[in-house]
Order: sequence, then C-alpha cells, then structure tokens
Amino acid sequence: MNNYFIILASGQSKRFNSKKPKQFNIYKNKALFKHSLEKAMKSKLFKKIILVVNNKKSIKEKFPKNVSIIKGGKERSDSSLIALKYIKKFKPNNVLIHDAARPNFTIKLLKNLIKSLKNNKAVIPFLYSKDSIKYKVKKQLFNLNRNNSILTQTPQAFKFKDLYSLSNKQKNKITDEATLFIENNLKVKFIKGENLNNKITFKEDIETNKTYFGIGFDIHRLIRGKKLFLGGIKIPYHSGLKGHSDGDVIIHSIIDSLLGAMRKKDIGTFFPDNQKKYKNIRSPKMLKPIVEILNNNNFYINNLDINLICEQPKVSKYRDKIIKSLSNLLNIDKELINLKGKTVEKLGLIGKEKAIACEVICSITQWKK
Repeated sequence: MNNYFIILASGQSKRFNSKKPKQFNIYKNKALFKHSLEKAMKSKLFKKIILVVNNKKSIKEKFPKNVSIIKGGKERSDSSLIALKYIKKFKPNNVLIHDAARPNFTIKLLKNLIKSLKNNKAVIPFLYSKDSIKYKVKKQLFNLNRNNSILTQTPQAFKFKDLYSLSNKQKNKITDEATLFIENNLKVKFIKGENLNNKITFKEDIETNKTYFGIGFDIHRLIRGKKLFLGGIKIPYHSGLKGHSDGDVIIHSIIDSLLGAMRKKDIGTFFPDNQKKYKNIRSPKMLKPIVEILNNNNFYINNLDINLICEQPKVSKYRDKIIKSLSNLLNIDKELINLKGKTVEKLGLIGKEKAIACEVICSITQWKK
C-alpha cells in the first residue's frame, strides 16, 4: 500500500460569502474539511494523508502520525504542486487529489479509483449532466449535446510520477488535475462518479434542512351511550370517550406531537377546555389549524408512529380506514403513517375497558425556503 491522499483546503471561498473559508464552516456537525479527512483515515487505504490549508495555526486538533498539515499556495494548482513536492521524498506510487468542498464521497469510490489505477495513469470519476447545457460566446448561445458532456468530480487518482512531471511543467491555472492529462493528449480513464458527491460552492449549499421530533399522549375514559371517534372516523362501539371535545385520542396525540416538534407548547394552549366554543368540537377541526401552522412555517411530516392502547375495540379491523382518514386530514401519503394496537394485559382502567389511550411520535422537517 503506497497510496497517498491530498486534501486541498486552502481556497479563499470567494463565492461562499462568509467571514471564514467554507472548508472551516460547520457541515453536518463538523468542519467541512473533516468529512474528507476522517473518511480517508477510516478507509485505511493510504500510507499518508496531506491536508493543505492557508494557515496551519487554524487547525487546533491533533491527528494521527500519518496525517500531515502543510501550507498551500495562492491558487489551487499551486497548492496541489506544493503537496506533490512534499510527498515526493516518500516515493509514492499513487496519489489521489481531492477538494475539501466535496464531503459526501464514499470509501467505495476510493477503492474503485485505486483499483482502476492498476492499468491506468489517470482515473477520474464523472457523471453525465442532467440539465440542458448552453455554451455562450459573447451574446450568442450554442446548444451542447448533454450526452457528450460530463461533470468531473474529485477525488482524482494518478500515478505519482506522471502527475508530478506534468504539474512541474504547468504554467496556466487549472481547476483540476485531469486537465493536465487532457491538455497533453494523454489517456484518462473515466469511471462512474457519485450523485451525492456534489461540490459545496455557495453558502446555501451548506445550510441543511432541519429535522425535529415530537411526542404526543392522550387518555380518556369510556362512557356508555357516547359516539366513539378515533382518527377522525366513527367506530361502531357501545361506548365513547369522555372529553370537552369528541375525545379522539389519536388526533389529540397527533396534535400534541406536532406542536412539540415545532416547539409550540401543547394542545391545551390552542384549545382550552374551559372555553364553550370548543365544547363537543370534532377533532378534525382542531387538527386543521395545526396543519396550517406546519405549512406556513415550511414544515413537512416525515412520518407518524401511532400506538393506540386499548383492550376493545380491536384496532386491526379499522386500521386502514383510520390511516386513510389521517392521510386526508394531514394531506400526506398513507405510507408515512403507522398505526399499532396495544393492550395492557387487563391492567388498570384500560385493562378493565374503561379508558383508551394513545401515544404518537412524529418526525417533521423544516425545509429551506
């Protein structure tokens, strides 16, 4: 194993519009550059890993001995050459060069690159463009066939001697090392890249959607002669749930879980049980304004997991109807709702068939506007 991995993290990030370079901004709970560094370390494919930065003092952490931190140059090509000169003394066979701005590559891609290097001097991951491409010359636009246009990615893999020789001769600015081989009419092996291996360029690329979780619980006594509503539908049963409203424990628990996930207090804040206007109100009417709050704040429901706790009636008979009702009320796919029936082995009020309880866990995501 004589493979070396160079991470270029010394760019100025002019388009990122931040006080500090993008590679030091937090992405998925850690500095952007750390994703590439930790993945390379975890792979155990490299004899040495070189992190190229503008200011070595900006790196406070201590890393294993096979990780070296060096100062880069003014341009990307300068930093790449500095790193190549640094590792020359170790006599490497292969070198992979990677942009720290691409944190989502996989170890599988690293293995594929190294494997392809056995019979090639340069191996580049790529994807075909999904978009229509235009080529602009002054004020005139030309169409390009997207089937003949590719998007190259990093890491890019090379035989060290060949890349070092080309880099030493290069005088013009380049955006990746593959350019050196292409400009010199040398063979390049292209392998399939990864859709998630996108380059982070702008600040909005790093601002991820946030996911929240909420828990809801409700319990009501059963009383004879009252209609039973669960999940917004009427259930044939000799008893119904006592409450200020219709006592629908499923919808009440859903409301509380959604409010909890949004950090909006609880159901009693929105529907106080001392106000006459909510007396005997149907629970779907209570759910409607909560769904509006979700939508107005750009929240989307990922899933609902519902436990209905009772001895009778049996949930299995009405599961599909309840899920369909909730799907319509929440305007979400039925596949996002799971409903389970639980008993309490004849214990307590529920076990004596004198009450029904429900608990709900929800997951919601607030999407970037």
